[in-house]
Amino acid sequence: MLDGCRSAAVERLREILDRAFGARPPGVTLAGLAARGTPGAALVDAVADPGDLLVVGTGTRAPVLRALRPSVARYCLVHAPCPVLVVPPGPLRADLESVRRRRRWRMPMDARELTGSP
Repeated sequence: MLDGCRSAAVERLREILDRAFGARPPGVTLAGLAARGTPGAALVDAVADPGDLLVVGTGTRAPVLRALRPSVARYCLVHAPCPVLVVPPGPLRADLESVRRRRRWRMPMDARELTGSP
């Protein structure tokens, strides 16, 4: 059962990498790995060579979450044996969170707020 889940996860990761990066330039190797464990430790364990580059996304976190769960990006920055690139959320992320809050509280929404129109 676990092997089937892992195979499906690796295949899905390959599809995502191919869609995101398309054709790879010569000399660039992308590797996908499905690992089980805490996110920070699993990512750090996946990189061994100082020539690797670990790319980690980050997002906004509520104060309660910050207290309960450590930041994966911060863990990687401290423990990884290679350079770590931390990518902040895009500007559309704030818009998405705003829409979700408004829907949760059933507040009216003006589409012009999302497009930046006056």
